[in-house]
Amino acid sequence: QVQLVESGGGLVQAGGSLRLSCAASGRTFSAYTWGWFRQAPGKEREFVAAISWSGGNTHYTDSVKGRFTISRDNPKNTVYLQMNSLKPEDTAVYYCNALRGVLVAAKPLYDNWGQGTQVTVSS
Repeated sequence: QVQLVESGGGLVQAGGSLRLSCAASGRTFSAYTWGWFRQAPGKEREFVAAISWSGGNTHYTDSVKGRFTISRDNPKNTVYLQMNSLKPEDTAVYYCNALRGVLVAAKPLYDNWGQGTQVTVSS
């Protein structure tokens, strides 16, 4: 069973930056597309960003394009999310997961999510 551990969240003022990390156990990390999701209070979990197995292709939800950058380090089994120009509406718990399907319509692969990391953006 893969284990996902997200970190790097915190409290930041609007316009600030954070870098999230997701460490995954297992030996198949590099074989998969990986992505970030977020869940705000009272809302469903939503897709944020995805990155192909090689890192050569990425996809973002429209609301974060130009502000967030997803990257990965396969030897370290880690995927990152650099978040710049943060807005109060980015406030949520952020989660990572491997993905299945084509990049632009990928769905979570694993049923067991990590604990997530809280991002709070004050206005």
